[in-house]
Amino acid sequence: MTLRLLLAALASFVIVAPVAAHPHVWVTMTSELVYAPDGSVTGIRHHWTFDDMFSAFATQGIEAKEKGKFTREELMPLAQTNVESLKEYDYFTFATADGKKAAFNDPLPDYWLDYKNALLTLHFTLPFKQPVKAKLLRVEIYDPTIFVDFEFAKTNPVSLAGAPPGCKLDVVLPQQITYAQSQRLGEQFFNALTTAQNWGEQYANKILVNCP
Repeated sequence: MTLRLLLAALASFVIVAPVAAHPHVWVTMTSELVYAPDGSVTGIRHHWTFDDMFSAFATQGIEAKEKGKFTREELMPLAQTNVESLKEYDYFTFATADGKKAAFNDPLPDYWLDYKNALLTLHFTLPFKQPVKAKLLRVEIYDPTIFVDFEFAKTNPVSLAGAPPGCKLDVVLPQQITYAQSQRLGEQFFNALTTAQNWGEQYANKILVNCP
């Protein structure tokens, strides 16, 4: 099942619940910017942990040798279809280098899912199409339609792997859409949103790296 179908199916389940509101899926993430020896940034490595409801829904029907546990191999088909379907959403990751768009290639083939404490975590690396050297690198992570809520982990949310001396990292957390706001706007409003409208950009998680 692709991520799109999985999200749609989960939405139909959640919408009938008394607490129906956007977002419907919650992701806690940590990220690493990966540097080459020459000081350029080659990509970003994501680790996305999904909420318990999504994790339970996504693993339904997956055969496991041990009840309640899934190996990386058992989860690989789900990892592959989900990573491939994320392309439609630009992997919810958007970057600029000194104000100019910095495009990503498809994820490296070493992606995987793991399952721990009843939660799924997706690990994947997005390489830049061209290594980036910039005084200001800006990476934003968000869902334009706010179906998925992204939140950085409380500790060590972002790291710089191999960055040259003098680079300064800032993590800017977004304002969170409240339950009251979601109810006031209404489910119909959110369901009408498209990625082209990019309404969720105002709730983006931002990574800012300033280098000399």
